[in-house]
Amino acid sequence: MAATTHTVTNQAPPLVGYDVFTCDRALVEGVERHLDGSLLDDARAELSLLGRTAGSAQAQEWGALANENPPVLHTHDRYGNRVDEVAFHPAWHRLLGKAVAAGLTSAWNRPGGHVRRAAGFLVWTQAEAGHGCPVSMTHAAVPALRTDPALAAEWEPLLTSTVYDDGLRPAAQKAGALFGMGMTEKQGGSDVRANTTRATALSEEGTYELVGHKWFCSAPMSDGFLVLAQAEAGLTCFLVPRVLADGTRNAFAIQRLKNKLGNRSNASSEVEFDGTWARRVGDEGRGVRTIIEMVAATRLDCVIGSAALMRQAVAQAVHHATYREAFGGKLVDKPLMRNVLADLALESEAATTLALRLAAAYDDGSERERAFLRLAVPAAKYWVTKRSTPLAAEALECLGGNGYVEDSGMPRLLRESPLNSIWEGSGNVQALDVLRALQREPLALNAFLEEVGAARGADHRLDAAIKDLLTELADLQGVEARARRLVERMALVLQGSLLVRHAPPAVADAFCASRLGGDWGAAFGTLPHSLDLRAVVDRAAVHL
Repeated sequence: MAATTHTVTNQAPPLVGYDVFTCDRALVEGVERHLDGSLLDDARAELSLLGRTAGSAQAQEWGALANENPPVLHTHDRYGNRVDEVAFHPAWHRLLGKAVAAGLTSAWNRPGGHVRRAAGFLVWTQAEAGHGCPVSMTHAAVPALRTDPALAAEWEPLLTSTVYDDGLRPAAQKAGALFGMGMTEKQGGSDVRANTTRATALSEEGTYELVGHKWFCSAPMSDGFLVLAQAEAGLTCFLVPRVLADGTRNAFAIQRLKNKLGNRSNASSEVEFDGTWARRVGDEGRGVRTIIEMVAATRLDCVIGSAALMRQAVAQAVHHATYREAFGGKLVDKPLMRNVLADLALESEAATTLALRLAAAYDDGSERERAFLRLAVPAAKYWVTKRSTPLAAEALECLGGNGYVEDSGMPRLLRESPLNSIWEGSGNVQALDVLRALQREPLALNAFLEEVGAARGADHRLDAAIKDLLTELADLQGVEARARRLVERMALVLQGSLLVRHAPPAVADAFCASRLGGDWGAAFGTLPHSLDLRAVVDRAAVHL
């Protein structure tokens, strides 16, 4: 009888066939906190349905295929005609179609729409993150277009549609549309006021001709784009359709697709405008002010997207440790591994709780909440996206060599993570934006302090952190050099305040002890041993 040489033992089963939404306690509790009544019942049902799809083997296969088969640019057809089309694998279209059908571009006109959409975006992004780019920009374009009621009437029904209508055709012939964005140029990057693309007014009111380039134009297969260009009165926002009303292609030359570290399923491009027809959005010379609401909404999506990547990484790590045995027992029962997993779970829950709080502020829409968002969004964008990459790397390490192999999905999470800290302004840009708000908008600081102050007296470490933050805020002399430190503290105090008020005591205690109390090492897995780490890990586990 031949010896058995390859019996598979001590391997975790695939994390598949589960409800991504209902298995995420922090997310479920956040939705329940911000919604109620029939609205909550409807949200639970739709999010659970989306969660089961996101956790299915089919969706996971779509995600893998979309990244293994990245988009391909076709600049010309067989006859030499310029077409500038991007071809995607069918898996991409299935992912994007499901996102649109699930309402991830239609938050603006639904009760509780931003909380529901944020939770859905967090759930569905765990299946695959790259297609979230056009979803995010389509969602975020709505407030910018509302600057011009005529444009909003024409385009908003298409952008908020739940029908994914692929293909380049005039907007009037489509049941749904997607939007992209082109702001940065090679000579300026985040300094958009250095843009050189020129806009010349045509005879028809509000129409222009553009000449110039865009160094990063996201999702070039979209139906329309919001771009910035220099008009006579200065930097101005424009809408550039890919196809004109008469069916002809607009002048929109895709020069190449970017070869990126991650986000492989999504197309990012360089484009040239040469006599490109455009419609002005907002007043001439007010381009940044017009597009800033779109930027704020996409920055929030960077927070949500990072929270999604964190959650999936933590779920995979805890799942692996629950089944894998080493040195005489389950990994999850080893004190040191449990410390690592608990630390990762804390970071993930804090990110999720903060993301939903920001989404709820959008739904509220009051002056106080708008002021709160002015500081909270860039601070959250700075910190949460910064934490995503080291968390993904540590979670990968929890799987050992298995995590370093592409089949595990962990390398894709790691490659994807840095994107959100760069997109819509890197860390320095966010920190400087917080400084501008602190110096120019006192209502924003008041709203922020009211928010974190709502938890004062509940935890002495949080109280001390708030006191220290107030001391830092009282002295803004030469603050730019220490802006990152200040914004980091603001984000941590905000997260601590939310967890103290809303998370279980074990989670809030561990967060305050480590992130605010100073008893925390530089690496994950250095939590004080006196904490209830098992309760924190159990809360993050997925129970199949």
